[in-house]
Amino acid sequence: MSGRRPWPAAAVALLACPVCTGPLAPGPGDTGLRCPGGHAFDRARQGHVTLLPPGRTPAAGDSAPMVADRVAFLGSGAFAGVSRALGDAVVAGERPPATLLDLGGGTGHHLAAVLDRLPGAAGVVLDASRYAARRAATASPRALAVVADAWARLPVRDAVVDRVLGVFAPRNGPETARVLRPDGRLVVVTPDRDHLGELVGPLGLLRVDPDKDARVAATLEPHLVHRATAGHREVLELSRSAVTTLVGMGPHARHLSAERLAEAVGRLPEPVRVTVAVQVSSWSPGA
Repeated sequence: MSGRRPWPAAAVALLACPVCTGPLAPGPGDTGLRCPGGHAFDRARQGHVTLLPPGRTPAAGDSAPMVADRVAFLGSGAFAGVSRALGDAVVAGERPPATLLDLGGGTGHHLAAVLDRLPGAAGVVLDASRYAARRAATASPRALAVVADAWARLPVRDAVVDRVLGVFAPRNGPETARVLRPDGRLVVVTPDRDHLGELVGPLGLLRVDPDKDARVAATLEPHLVHRATAGHREVLELSRSAVTTLVGMGPHARHLSAERLAEAVGRLPEPVRVTVAVQVSSWSPGA
């Protein structure tokens, strides 16, 4: 018997074999997963499982330093307001969701915050980064971490998920529609135009695409129907060190050298006032 934390049965029940699409079940001691066709997937020492067809690798995910920065920044509570806004949209409705899938969920921080509001629910964090999955494996006792490709067929059964979450993450419209229950919803968090606006110019960060809303709709509307959108906005006061961590955890980290970032951050006042501005939209299958 493995001494590792048991996988939540309700989360395992959502998964499908990436080779034959058959249902997956845990092996003895939750040491791995196996389908009726005999395809087996071992549990990593850190607690996650990789569900990829043979010979396939996912797109490059977050690096180990990016994940470390993400753990540090999110752990500080700076984005707690974003988690609350996400949770408000997730729990809205007459029936509380029981099953959740966080696509591109990284370290599982936001999913864990939502699960804290839903004592009877369980969820799966799916991410391309094995470094993120290692962290997500311990984010919540009711979450299971999977390394998989969000742009391919998801290793999830048809019509079994109450909520799919997408927080600053890829949005696979057709696959999301396939795995959602008929009365389920996709909840998407995207940056508004002035998100982190005080840092964009001084640090040379990537700007939010002014056509982002249209691009989100274009990827989802053939498969899902827009139901509602709410905004969340707040101003944080961050130390220069926190700003460096914030930049390091996101896509900006791939475009800035550590030396250039340190020099630019050093010119900022302290504390640094930073606007957090996001849109939280909900989508559902059907007309």
